Amino acid sequence: MFKNLIPKIFYDHLQDGLDFFVGGLGFSILYQDAGMAVVARDGAKAYIVESPEYAAKDRPELSIETDNIDEVFADLSSRSPELLHPNLAQVTLRPWGAREFAMLDKTTVCVVFREWPPSDG
Repeated sequence: MFKNLIPKIFYDHLQDGLDFFVGGLGFSILYQDAGMAVVARDGAKAYIVESPEYAAKDRPELSIETDNIDEVFADLSSRSPELLHPNLAQVTLRPWGAREFAMLDKTTVCVVFREWPPSDG
């Protein structure tokens, strides 16, 4: 059985990733060495890896699903309002039915927070 999908996100400098995920998004560091860190908050995890080569090739957009987007938005927008994505800086109902907002770091890594409507079944 699959349990979790954990992305590896590359940064030119490890500290840039820690600034975004730990300082901005409130993740905790589970492990860190000179070239990588494992960060987590609630059920979400990511590997933050220092690699200028791979950071130059990919700036990912990640999504985190939540069951209380208003609470998450209140926390993150008060913690780090400067990280709110200029194109999705408020909780917005999207055409596909999810409510979303996004955070964007200085290297253009984007995290979209998403809440789907409750299912009827």
